[in-house]
This record gives sequence, structure tokens and C-alpha cells, in this order.
Amino acid sequence: MQALFIGQTYIDVVFITDHMPTGDEKHVASDYAVSFGGNAVTAAFCCAKLGIVPDLIATAANDWLGRMFQDMCAKYAISLHGRKVNQSSLSFIMPKDGKRAIVRCRDDEHIHPFPMLNLGGCRVLHVDGHQPDAALHYAKVCREAGILTSLDGGGLRTNTHELLEYIDVAIVAERLCEQMDLTPEKMLDYLKSRGCKIGGITMGEKGLLWYDETGTVQVMPAMPIPRERVIDTNGAGDVFHGAYVYSYLAHPGKSWREHFDFARAASTFKIQRLGNEAGLPTLVDIAKVRHEFEVRV
Repeated sequence: MQALFIGQTYIDVVFITDHMPTGDEKHVASDYAVSFGGNAVTAAFCCAKLGIVPDLIATAANDWLGRMFQDMCAKYAISLHGRKVNQSSLSFIMPKDGKRAIVRCRDDEHIHPFPMLNLGGCRVLHVDGHQPDAALHYAKVCREAGILTSLDGGGLRTNTHELLEYIDVAIVAERLCEQMDLTPEKMLDYLKSRGCKIGGITMGEKGLLWYDETGTVQVMPAMPIPRERVIDTNGAGDVFHGAYVYSYLAHPGKSWREHFDFARAASTFKIQRLGNEAGLPTLVDIAKVRHEFEVRV
């Protein structure tokens, strides 16, 4: 095990339509994609696609969607440590104009305790706050063992405040700022107060506002991709997280600015493709994106 990811499993159904029917009405979408979903889950698949295959603690149901998800993990050689639930969770996602509307059907009533794993060799833990008991347990264990801990703060969870005490790298979404009634600048101050060594806020087309080990706040602008090439922004943040985890594992001597620059190119690739699986980049894909936009770190 080089890395452990912990999160909630979804099957994502993404569709493109110019009209959302209401009442007794039908409409045909112009395109769709079905893939794995969930913050840390998608990040794990991204890390695997880039070349470092992690272990994954994720919810798993004994239904046809659950078996489909197991097949997806097998395809990428991801070691799935399933935590049983009665029913698979679904996300219905409609991307439009750089935004996305989402309806979720979620079962997070865990039937069994989370699995206890041997962390020998593990160098990174990445969590998204789902499975709060497992996330907190492994964050504490990894902190004590000197293993880097990373958080995708996509939204406010029951254990967010407590969990942050054990997180080294906390990259959160603007949504968390809104939920906590904090400006992005105040959010960075909050992350510093919780002891996070690296903290940041992903802000879509406005880029990444973040601070490094010295506490210096800086902005990494988004790549100037033409709006007409943006197809599906759903999962872009998850790919960002998976890519910087990969970069840290593959190149531990590089700076966090370099890790985030790599991740920025990965998420730029993702938003040009429909669905999470189609949006997973290879190293060659990331090199092409960086070349196209003449990235200078």
C-alpha cells in the first residue's frame, strides 16, 4: 500500500440536455456517461490512472450497481476494502455553462465497522469526510505514524472541525466557505488555526487560493481554457486531489506549488470530457495540457 483513500461510493449518471422536463413530460438528452463517483473515490481512480494504484475504503452494496463498481475497481487494479451498505448510491448530474446540478440518492448507513488495515508502506492518506469514524481513525493513526494526511473539504461534515486537527494538506471548496460563512481569506486563517500545514480553496475558473509551509498566501490562476471547451466540471476537484496525491508520491522532492500545478493541468483535462472516467488523464495528457497553455511553474 502506497496510499489509502477513504470515501463514499457513487455511481454517477451524467447527461447533457438543453431542457429539463417537468410534470408529465419527456425529453431526450444529447449525450450521457456512466462512471464511478464520489470525492475520494474519483481521486483514487485518478491516482491509479496516473500510475500509482492506491487502496480504497469505500461503501459497497451487494446489488448490480455495487458489482459494477467492483468491476471498475478491478479494471484499475484498485484494492477495494468495501464497507457494506444495503443499497448503492447514485448521482444524477446535469452539467451546463460551467456549472452542474446534482441530485443524489445516498445510503450511508454502514452495516459493519470500518476495516482495520495494515498501513505498512503507506505514505499518504486522502479522505473526504465521508465515513467520519473511519476518516478520523485513520487520520489520527497516520498523523502518529508520520504519514501525510490530505482532506478534500467539499462540504461541511459532522466531523470537519475535529478531523482538520489531524490533516496536513487541506484543500477545500468554495462551498465550504459559504456553509461556514467565511470569506476565502478567513477560511485560510481557519485552516491555519487547525494546524494544517498546507491549505487552499479551489475556486473553479478563479483558480486556487492557497498558502504554503511558511504561511504565505498566493493565487494559482486557472488555465485560460476557452469556455466553449468546458463540457463537464463535475469531478474536476476530485481529479485535482488525486493528481496532487500522485505527484507527491511520485516526486516527493518537489514543492507543493509544483504538485498543485500538475493537478491544475489534470483538472483542466477533466473538464473537457463528459463523465469521471473519460476525464481521468494520463501523464501524456497532462504534458499536452501544460504544453498547450505554456505552463510556467
